[in-house]
Amino acid sequence: MPLARIIKAVPVLALWLAVLGGGLLGYAPAAQASTSCSASMSNVSFGSVSPFGGNIDVTATINYSCSITSILSSSKVRACFGIGSGAQGGGALDPRVMTSGVNSLGFNLYKSAARTDIWGSRSNAYGGVEVTLELGALIGSTTQTGSLTVYARVPSGQLTAVPASDYSNSFSGVHTELVYQYNEFLLGLLPTPASCTSGGNGGSSGTFPFTASATVTASCDPVFTIDGIDFGTRGLLASNFDAVAVIHPRCTNTTPYQLGLNDGLYASGSLRRMKSTAGAYVGYQLYRDSGRSQRWGNTQNVDTVAGSGSGSAQNVQVYGRVAPQATPAAGSYTDTVTVTIYY
Repeated sequence: MPLARIIKAVPVLALWLAVLGGGLLGYAPAAQASTSCSASMSNVSFGSVSPFGGNIDVTATINYSCSITSILSSSKVRACFGIGSGAQGGGALDPRVMTSGVNSLGFNLYKSAARTDIWGSRSNAYGGVEVTLELGALIGSTTQTGSLTVYARVPSGQLTAVPASDYSNSFSGVHTELVYQYNEFLLGLLPTPASCTSGGNGGSSGTFPFTASATVTASCDPVFTIDGIDFGTRGLLASNFDAVAVIHPRCTNTTPYQLGLNDGLYASGSLRRMKSTAGAYVGYQLYRDSGRSQRWGNTQNVDTVAGSGSGSAQNVQVYGRVAPQATPAAGSYTDTVTVTIYY
């Protein structure tokens, strides 16, 4: 009888071992661990932008973290960060644009400080940026963090940009994407997922919304060109001698401005004068009109010339005249007049 009891006991013992063994073989890492990732990004703030300055370069930061809550589990993660054209971008990536009403301002986002490799997403040819992580916890949870730098630029030379304080583009919803895959494991060693969207035993996605903004300031190029007035070589100053010069102001698109001329170095009252090295003078005058009846002075809204910028250099004519007068001694006569642009 004891022998029979032993024989009968063997299947019981074997069955108990099979149940334990089946529990080990059927272990599902997802039931013992949970991997999740998230990210946030600072805004891309260009501040004041002048079309007549150089490139405006700034940076922004993507901060990301991946966590695992587990019992003796580890996880390998591959995460990708993609950026689209933005809600106001109209689908454009080269360049991206910020808008203010119907006006636009070009800019872009790059993967490196050289600002040559555009930061895109997996849905376009430029591609995003990916990172890999490995994390694990004996009991409880652990988190691994990191950051990525986004390099941004508003290129110079956008001369038709209209001054406005609210150029912006909102990158929310589908316009940013964090997508990741992970491999969670308890025993052994599993590889990092082949991509951010395939491989591994789990994955998910998220967003990291931000806003790009800039202010285009009303401005005029301080280094505009001016053609001098040459009255030529004359004998007796017994008749009018006329000449024309051109001022080439360059102001931001739609920016109102006024051009003023001072009285020069040697004026006598309202009469401008040129002077020779011998100390003699020739009187002359500068006018706003071709009829030479409107003296050009330096008092805004009174005797200046008004205009509106286009972003490009413009041509504003100065009408000069040497009127009949007593002819001084022969010589070379000159004067220097300062042009002031008010805007």
